[in-house]
This record gives sequence, C-alpha cells and structure tokens, in this order.
Amino acid sequence: MSKTNQRIVPHLWYDKEAKEAAEFYTSIFPDSKITNISTIHDTPSGDSDIVTFDLWGQKLMAISAGPYFKINPSISFIVNFDPSRDKNASEKINEVWNKLSEGGTALMPFDTYPFSEKYGWIQDKYGLSWQLMLTNPEGEERPAIVPSLLFVGDQCGNAEEAFTFYLSVFKNAKMGHIARYPKGMEPDKEGTIMFSDFMLENQWFVAMDSAHEHKFSINEAISFMVYCDTQEEIDYYWEKLSAVPEAEQCGWLKDQYGVSWQIVPSEMDEMMSKSTPEQLARVTKAFLTMKKFDLGELRKAYNG
Repeated sequence: MSKTNQRIVPHLWYDKEAKEAAEFYTSIFPDSKITNISTIHDTPSGDSDIVTFDLWGQKLMAISAGPYFKINPSISFIVNFDPSRDKNASEKINEVWNKLSEGGTALMPFDTYPFSEKYGWIQDKYGLSWQLMLTNPEGEERPAIVPSLLFVGDQCGNAEEAFTFYLSVFKNAKMGHIARYPKGMEPDKEGTIMFSDFMLENQWFVAMDSAHEHKFSINEAISFMVYCDTQEEIDYYWEKLSAVPEAEQCGWLKDQYGVSWQIVPSEMDEMMSKSTPEQLARVTKAFLTMKKFDLGELRKAYNG
C-alpha cells in the first residue's frame, strides 16, 4: 500500500522492542513485511528505531522510544479471517492464535461465541492485543486488520459521540454497522455501543463501550498518524482534534476522548527514509522543537 492510499497509519510505541515486535508480527500474518527501519538520534529517549511494516494490507509504524507509554488492551486490532477471501481461514485462525499465545495472555478464550464460530482476544508477549475472528462471509467485506477502540472508565458511553465526531472531522468517511447493548447486560447500559465500525480516509475502525472494571484506559502507546499534503490540512486536523494543550508535542495531540493522533506531512516518510544522516539529524532537530508541524520549516531543515 502506498502512503497516498493509506492516509491514517496506526503507530505503536515500545520501550526497546519495536524492531523485534515488527519481525514477530510480519512472521505470523500473511502478505506481511518490514518496509523500512530508520534510527533517529538525540531524541529525549536517546536513539530511537522507527519501523514501518505491512501486515496483511494494513500499514503500521512502530517506534522504540523508552518506557514512557505502555500498550494496553484499550486499543486492539481485530483480525478478520474471512472464509470467502481465504478457504483456509479456519485453519489459519488457529495457527495465528497459537503463535500470538506464545508468552501472551488470553483476555477472552478462543472459543465459539454468539457473534462468531471462532473468536478470541489475546494480549501478546509485547503487550499488544488482537481480537481474532472467523468472520461471517455473508456480511459486507472488511479489511483483514482493523484497529478497535474500547471506551472504558470515565470514557465509557462515549463511543457513539466519538465516532460521530470523527465522521464529522474527516472528509472521506462513512458509518458501517452499529449494535447496541440490550437491556439486562449490566453493568453495560442499554443503548450504549456494543459494537460499531466506521471508515475514515479508507481506514476502518471499530468502537465499543465497556462498563466492566478495566485496569487500563486509552493512552499514547497507540496513536494514529494522519498524513497531510499541505500546511492547511495540518492546521485543519490540529485545530479540530487537539483537546489537551499539554499533550501537544512533535506533531502529537490528544482529542477529548483520550485518543492520540500524529498530524504529519506526507513528505515526512521520505524525509525519514531517504535522507542522508545529516539531513535526518537536521529534520529531527527541527521537529523536536515543534508542537504542530511547520511544513515549510521541515523542508528548510531537510534541504539544509
């Protein structure tokens, strides 16, 4: 997938394991590969590896940037094993579950559920959570890998407000399915979101409310990078999404639901992966001083 095709890229924060985790994931999922590794120097965390990789049609990025944020199950990845796409879907889901289980913890056992004949929720040895699902091929097709947001704690009950907000911010967006909790599912409140999915800029997302006691909430460890072609676009997303002034740094912001976004110029990938060490050092130095990215200044730094 070219960067123009996928404008929103999930970004994973690790202490030191970005490269190791990416190698692990690309070895497990079909049609997957690491596409770039670059190291930036002199960041607040010292040297940081930045890894770009494709997992079964989903572009992801991972960074090793110190122990500041820890990945938890509030943002997970749903993996659709669709028999209409792959006749071995049923064997493949077993195989992937077994590999992700090595050193991992099952959050919902791999079993038969009312919504799927095979489903399980696993937190792998790097802390990342996956919901593996044998999908009903009758339904409308969805990508193999879809990031999922779980609204818990004081954000519980906000899933609908959040996806309505995201659908208003992103120009190319549409709603998918909505399933609400019925009566009698306490502690979940009737009418809150049991499952919903929606598409922003060709990237599908899932959002769910959960009123159960969870020892985690959405944090910066998983963020979403929004690639912008112009300074106007950067300004637009920054203004619409940023709700926590003290969270603004190096292109990062946090919205009112606790979700972190990185608003980055589309050229940034090229600047990071196709630059000389001197260019990379100049660009890194420039962006470390910025909150919202200034495309003109970054280009100036890149071109020396």
